[in-house]
Parts: sequence; C-alpha cells; structure tokens
Amino acid sequence: MSREFPIGLTPPDWLVRNLRSQPSAVNRPAVARAALAMSLPLVIGLAAGQPAYGALAAMGALSGVIGDTADAYRMRIMNIAIPQLFGAVGVTLGSAVYGHGWLAVATVTGVALVSGMISTIGAVASVSGLLLLLNSVVGAGLAMPGRWWLAPLLMTGGGLLVLLLALLAWPLRSGVPERTAVAATYRTVADLLAACGSRVPGAYEDARHTVTQSLNQSYDLVLARRTGHHGRNAELTRLVAELNAITPVVEAAPAAHLAGRPLPAEIPQVVLHLARAVETGFTGPLGLRLPNPRSETARAVDHALRHAAEVVAAPDLDPRGLDDRLGRPAGLRVRAARATRDVALSAASWRYGLRLALCVGLAQVLVSTVPVPRSYWVALTITFVMKPDFGSVFSRALLRALGTVAGLVVAAAVLSQVARWDAVPGPGGWWEALAMLLLAPLIPALTPRGYGYQTAAITPVILLLSDMLNHQGTALLLPRLVDSLIGCGIALVAGYLLWPESWHTRVGDRLADAVADTARYVDSAFGPEADTAGRARMRRRLYRDLSVIRTEFQRALTEPPPTGRRAAAWWPLVVAVERLVDATTAARVRVRHGAGPPSAAEIGQVTLQLRELADGLRDTDVLYPVRTDLTGPPGSVLEPLRQEVAAARAIASPHAAGQDTPGGDTPAPGRPGGTGA
Repeated sequence: MSREFPIGLTPPDWLVRNLRSQPSAVNRPAVARAALAMSLPLVIGLAAGQPAYGALAAMGALSGVIGDTADAYRMRIMNIAIPQLFGAVGVTLGSAVYGHGWLAVATVTGVALVSGMISTIGAVASVSGLLLLLNSVVGAGLAMPGRWWLAPLLMTGGGLLVLLLALLAWPLRSGVPERTAVAATYRTVADLLAACGSRVPGAYEDARHTVTQSLNQSYDLVLARRTGHHGRNAELTRLVAELNAITPVVEAAPAAHLAGRPLPAEIPQVVLHLARAVETGFTGPLGLRLPNPRSETARAVDHALRHAAEVVAAPDLDPRGLDDRLGRPAGLRVRAARATRDVALSAASWRYGLRLALCVGLAQVLVSTVPVPRSYWVALTITFVMKPDFGSVFSRALLRALGTVAGLVVAAAVLSQVARWDAVPGPGGWWEALAMLLLAPLIPALTPRGYGYQTAAITPVILLLSDMLNHQGTALLLPRLVDSLIGCGIALVAGYLLWPESWHTRVGDRLADAVADTARYVDSAFGPEADTAGRARMRRRLYRDLSVIRTEFQRALTEPPPTGRRAAAWWPLVVAVERLVDATTAARVRVRHGAGPPSAAEIGQVTLQLRELADGLRDTDVLYPVRTDLTGPPGSVLEPLRQEVAAARAIASPHAAGQDTPGGDTPAPGRPGGTGA
C-alpha cells in the first residue's frame, strides 16, 4: 500500500529548483563536432608517439567544445577564436612561473583579478576571462612538455579545430542561422497572439517572455553580422526589415490581451504562414485571409499583420532609411575601447575581480602550504563556480559538488576498464581515444540541461586526459573529489558568505531603473514628438532589461533563505512592472487606431507615481503595500495603465504602510484577463 512521503523529508523548493533539469533539444552537429575534435588529437598524438601532446590539444578542444554554442557562423568565430587567444596567454603566463612558489601564487592571483574584471563585459569576454584564468592555473600547476611555446600552440590548435569543424558548412549555409532565428521569432509571436485573452494563468506572460528572448537573439545575430556590411547586403537588409515589421504586431498584442477576448484562430495561422515564408526566403503573393476588424484593437492587429506581410512578400527592399530599431552595434575597435574604459572605471567589475582574486589567492596559498595532490584542481573549481554570469555562487558550488560525484562514478568505470584493456598485449593508449570518442559527445548533449549535468559530463573527460598525462588511473578519483570539495568550500566561504551583498542591491536597483525607464516611456508614448523609431528602441530596451531582471530573480530563487525567500516576495513586482510596459504599449496602439488621446494631466499623474515608485525601490529593503489614488476619465485609454500602476504601488512603495493615505494597506483592483500582481 502506498504511503505519503514524510513532510520532514520533503526537499526545500530552492534545492528542487537547483536539481531540476532544463528541457532542451540535442544539438546533433555540436555532438558530432565534440566527438571528432576531442578524439582526433589523441589519435594523432598516439600515432606520432607523443600521447601527451595529443592530450594537450584535446584539452584545448574541450574549451572550444564548451564555447561552441552560437548558431550564426560569425558568432562562432567570436565565441571560439577570441577565447582561445586569451587561453594561450594564460597557459604561457602559468608555465613561466611553474615551480616558482610565491611568485606563482602572486601571478595567478593577479590573473584572477584581470579575469574577473573582463568577465563583466559580456558573453565573449566572460568566456575569454574564464580560459585566461583556467589555462594559467593549469600552466602554473602542471609541468608542460616541450618548449615554452608548444603547450599554448597545441591547446590553441585544439580549440581552433573545433572552430574549423563548426565552419565547414559556412559556404553552403551562409545566412541560414540568421534566417532561421527570424522565422523562429515569427513563430513565437504566433504563440503570443494565440495566448491573447487567455484565462490560463501565466499563459500570456510566458509567451511574451519567450518573444522577448527570441527578439533579443534574432536582433543580436542579425545586427552583429550586419555591422561589417553597412547595409549593402540584401539578405541582411531583408532580415532587419522583417524583424522591424513584426515589432508592430508585438506592440498590438498587449492591446488584444487587454480586450479580454481571444483573437480569431486565423490570425496566429497567418503569422505562422509568414514564418514559413521568412524561413524559405519566399517572396510573392502570400494569399493571406484575415477576418474583418471590428474594433480599435482588431484594427491595430490587422494593420500590423498586413504591414508585416507586405515586407515579407516584397521582392526588393531599399536599405536607405531602414532603421535597426535597437541601433546597429559600433565597430569592434570602438566597442573594445568602450569596454576597456567601462571596466577600468566600474566599481562592479573591480568588486568582482577582487572577489575572484581573493578566492583564487586563498586556494593557491593553501595548496602551497599544505600538500594537496593535483592541487591546481582547487583553483579550477573556484574559477568555474565563481563566474558572475553563470548563476548563483551557492547554486553552482552545490551543483559542482553533486556533478563531480556523479562524474566520478562514470570515470571510475571508464578508467578501470581502460586499465584492463591497456593490460592486454598490443599498442597502448588507443582505448583512451575510443573512450574519448564516446564520452566527449555527452558534453554538448548535457550542458543545456544545467550546470550539474555539464560537470558530470566534463569530469570523466578531464580525468581521462589527466590519465594520459600521468598514467595514475583510478588513483585520480579521490584527489579529484577532495580538490573539488575544497574549491567549493573556499568559493562558498570567501566568495559568498563573506560578501554580504544584499540581493536587493543586486536586483532591486535594476528593477527601480526599469520603473524609471517606464515613466520615460509613458512620456514618449503620448508626447508631442512623433519619434516612432525612438519609441520602438525604448520599448525593446525596456523588455530586454526586464528579461535580464527576470533571469536574476530566477537565479535568486535557487538560493537558500533568506535570499530565496526575499526573491519570492519581490517576484510579483517584477510581473507588475512588465505589465506596466504592456499597458502603456496597448494604450499607445489604441490611440494610434482611433481612441481619444489622454490629457497631459493624466500622463503627468501616472509618470509622477512611477517615479515615486522607482525612488522608493532604491530606498527600501522591505515591501510595504500602499494605496494610491489615480483618477481620470473612466473611458480613457490610460485606465488599464492606472490600474497597473495602482497594483504595483500596492506591492511596493517608498513609504511605510498606512503613511501615504488613510487605509493604506488596501490593494488596488486588478484588471480582467490578467494573472494578478
């Protein structure tokens, strides 16, 4: 007979969130590249009688496999090639101080400071800083074979092998990843329109968040490639125009959702039809059938869809006057100079760099004074756990420990079997290459599921490569476990517990900035200036910022109390701010399609409340519900926005409860069709 699970043994929510696998599809080309790129150097090294050289090249290939995450070919060059150059510098510096005691400690600690600072720039810089520190730690802790230049050459060559394999199809598939991304954005918009007016809690909000992420990815891919073409490439001009054309449809969606009625089923089907045309590059008559619009909202959706269809079907597009909405990125040299200046003057980059340097320095001092086998693994663990853009330090330390244990179980079986095979008379070492061919594909297959899964996949690969360098077999297992646990402990104590940065400081200020930007967006949406492109850029930046804030909140939810509990308390305010932007966009769309515009007094009243809310979020660590009185004409297009502002103020206010107005803890009513703040 079944029995209920004892309540006292139920795992806490933060632990369940950490261990939950993220759903993802297997990237089969990346899996094949990993298998070939990591086993081929071993085969060549064994054939040449230099297995150590092959192992070093395979270590470089491992870093390339980890960075092989981009879809667009130009992005693959950035994601793989640039970090490999930093990795070469790192292993050169580390090898130069190998065996020099305290000089090695000081050098690796200094590299950790620089690595931490440049990791705050962006995704490519983060991976570059990671490889800079990782390879310097390996070089300082492991004797490299051959001349000083051989190790960086071999490791860089292994990483560039991954890049070469990733670029093989470029001549045949140039532009396909960008076109696929834009078509995927159209499909997410179709899902958003299908969710408009839905009574399913969170259905519309989830679809809108997916659209934001897809738009961000598509604009990043297309604009990054278009930077070097300056509008001359016809295909890229079309992709930018198609992204711009779907933006009015996204803007019309909040108005349709606020209407509280589902859209006709033909409308999402039309967007799916456009997505197929974008993906195949079809131009010409599309034969769309749209229902007759009968309201302001229906006219807005109909007008936006017809405009998108005209752009998709147009055989030629004039690049002159084509706006990039988010703004075209500056040249690489300009961005590099700007990033260097920002890092040097940023308190956040210095704070993180010092934090990482402290942890790595402590690890180096510890292993220099206490005999620890394979001591460089301690600093390597800290480097992975302390990455600022990879999630919570606490969560990564926990997942690193659990993933290492799981990986060691696999490594024990592999190493014991390899030792048995190598004992058979015949050429030695070839079984390692076969084992690598089977283990390497697990890295790209499991990495998207979460950091713990990635650690479990990487651990046996690292141990197999280490065994090829020192032939210790299963004797590597216990040192690996001990070093990983020591590294996790140092990261938790020196990188987490001793840095009591409040969660509010890290996320609450960004949320306050988003509220202040929303106030400016309200002014722009209904102001006298007819800057359509400027408003579109402002709205896209707002949604992008809110997407980042949502990610930060979700990371905070994986931490134990009190951080996770505080995040849960603030989460409704994140949803409320997203709905503020939706309500503003919906009101502007209605005005553009026939509704009466709001008065300057109405606009000023709303923006004043939003600015007060933003100031309050910066001044308080505790949420106090406060009633707010926003009045105006009952039929005004700003009525839904006033309700959303009141709901947000009911969640958080700069004043203590009850000090603003009498009966101050009375929440404002929500709107129909929403999920509630």
